[in-house]
Amino acid sequence: MLEGAKSIGAGAATIAWPGAAIGIGNVFSSLIHSVARNPSLAKQLFGYAILGFALTEAIALFALMMAFLILSVFQMKNRVYIEYCKLID
Repeated sequence: MLEGAKSIGAGAATIAWPGAAIGIGNVFSSLIHSVARNPSLAKQLFGYAILGFALTEAIALFALMMAFLILSVFQMKNRVYIEYCKLID
């Protein structure tokens, strides 16, 4: 049962990935539209787009980190519990 809950928790932690992908698409779509409207601001707008990309990508990396954290913490607790049971027997 613990394995199933662990997998469900790790899967739920990755829900942010599609949202981050859509957000990155929106950032660069807005960059293209903005440069098409005012080409003289292309350099400044590109800097803002890279900042937006980095912040949006951080959300996806956070989700990945949480998924791995969920998987590893429960694995460690399980090992500690098994070692504890061996000590009492």
